[in-house]
Amino acid sequence: MAKRCARGTAWFLVFAAPVLFLAGETAGFAAGGESTATGAAAQTHPALGFWTLLPPLAAIVLSFLTRNVVLSLFLGVFAATLLTSFGQGSAPAAPFHAFLGAVRLIIAAVADASHAGILGQTFLIGGLIALVSRLGGAQAVAEWLARRARGPRSAQLATWLMGLFVFFDDYANSLIVGPIMRPVTDRLRISREKLAFIIDATAAPIAGLALISTWIGFEVGVIKEALGSVEPTANAYGVFVQTIPFRFYNILLIAFVFFSAWSLRDFGAMLRAERRARATGKVVADGAKPMVSVEVTGLEPAPGIRLSLWNAVLPIGALLGSALVLFYYNGYAAIVGGTDEALAAMVRTQPFSFAALRDTFSASDAGIVLFQAALFACMVAIALGTAKRIFTFGEAMDILLLGMKALLITCVILVLAWSLSAAVREIGTARFIVSNVSDSLPTWALPGLIFVLGSAISFATGTSYGTMAILMPLAVPLAHSVSAESGFMVMCVGAVLTGAIVGDHCSPISDTTILSSMGSACDLMDHVKTQLGYALAVAAISLIFGYLPTGLGVPVWLALPVGLVATGAMVYVWGKRVDSAELP
Repeated sequence: MAKRCARGTAWFLVFAAPVLFLAGETAGFAAGGESTATGAAAQTHPALGFWTLLPPLAAIVLSFLTRNVVLSLFLGVFAATLLTSFGQGSAPAAPFHAFLGAVRLIIAAVADASHAGILGQTFLIGGLIALVSRLGGAQAVAEWLARRARGPRSAQLATWLMGLFVFFDDYANSLIVGPIMRPVTDRLRISREKLAFIIDATAAPIAGLALISTWIGFEVGVIKEALGSVEPTANAYGVFVQTIPFRFYNILLIAFVFFSAWSLRDFGAMLRAERRARATGKVVADGAKPMVSVEVTGLEPAPGIRLSLWNAVLPIGALLGSALVLFYYNGYAAIVGGTDEALAAMVRTQPFSFAALRDTFSASDAGIVLFQAALFACMVAIALGTAKRIFTFGEAMDILLLGMKALLITCVILVLAWSLSAAVREIGTARFIVSNVSDSLPTWALPGLIFVLGSAISFATGTSYGTMAILMPLAVPLAHSVSAESGFMVMCVGAVLTGAIVGDHCSPISDTTILSSMGSACDLMDHVKTQLGYALAVAAISLIFGYLPTGLGVPVWLALPVGLVATGAMVYVWGKRVDSAELP
């Protein structure tokens, strides 16, 4: 560990040296430039320029080089606050102010109500996993599915289908599907890296497409705000629905998972991980650090109990069912207590109409709702175990705390990822990227450019929502100015929504990447490295067979099937059978 930390510190000095060199240049701007350390509303410091790219790139590169994500994320946050501290005055005092700034961002990340809810439900999900394991529910589910999932193909397809079923929230997908399917995939020697990929690939891509989900409100909201400057009377939800055929990456990635699972073909780092698991039974690599402790994933059922599916179905069903009810209730309360009287009247008079369900789900706070649902599920599990005399209430508390303790590192990484996201927002990383892209490109190239730009921003910032919020107000007026056709603007809106997910899938500082690793008990960097090749390959197909042809005028009903064929061909031509001796 000491050697790894020393290596991380050495690499940080490599990245920090240019920042320290910048001190003399930025100090002169202290009086004339607007400081960004005051909050999220601050604008990019005029002296920083391309240096705003340094903090996120430092965190990402250090994560790959050192495999110490906690250290890398903290150093990324510190680098960002160091940059802003140089612009406040005395350069010698900058490291001190940078440290205080980093602490401020970390505290703010924890204090945010939605973030606190996510942390709470993450801890409780860990406790729930431990309780269900002790009840014998996890083993009962594994044995039941093992009799039906007779091999890697059916197990991967079952995971894929379950991911499609939990469509209403990406966090819920990661935290429900992984713990249920992990014992099955472990038994069938499917690598944790592949499980994490299937979970991640059916989380945000599904939630982002769903007509009713926790994403829909934010997506429609940023579309509506952007349309206000060009087409104030346009229906934002209608525009969202029209973008669905243009969400090439989402659709093609979901198809890619199916093709790979059905054919049992993989390539690159994922192929090596799958062959390791099949040949040796090692579902995690040597030296890997799974995001869930082996104390939880290996927790045995209580001695002498009769295995029953109900010991898993009731607690997990309580989690899923209460989440659906609470998503509706939380959103309903927010709408009724809000300022939009017309919307409030609609949900009161037509509470179970499609429009009411759509708007209540989109108005809900996913972090708070999932915390409430996880707490209720834990109460059900404890009541079940004590009623069946599998454990006492005191023993249940010990098991709950054991499971919560196992996810401490996950919560630390989440807090630091949120802190880094806030830091790069303050220094204006995304705005710098956008402002330096030329708008003198041919019309046909604009959708592809927006897609690539969204991918770059979300990779650097680790947030899909932040990317949508930054890029949408710029992309819509630009698309409207270069082409009066409404279909062209819809295509560009789809490119923003889709590009925001691509970079999120590739980034080790993304919260959904972290939670997918946690749900599958996979090493975070192993998940990132094995998923990266797949995400980039599907993104390339989305660009080449999707946004570029449709930008040139090819109908989407032709481009999308061609993209699906190209995706399948890539799997069958480039991919190799996992059980084959053929070299990757």
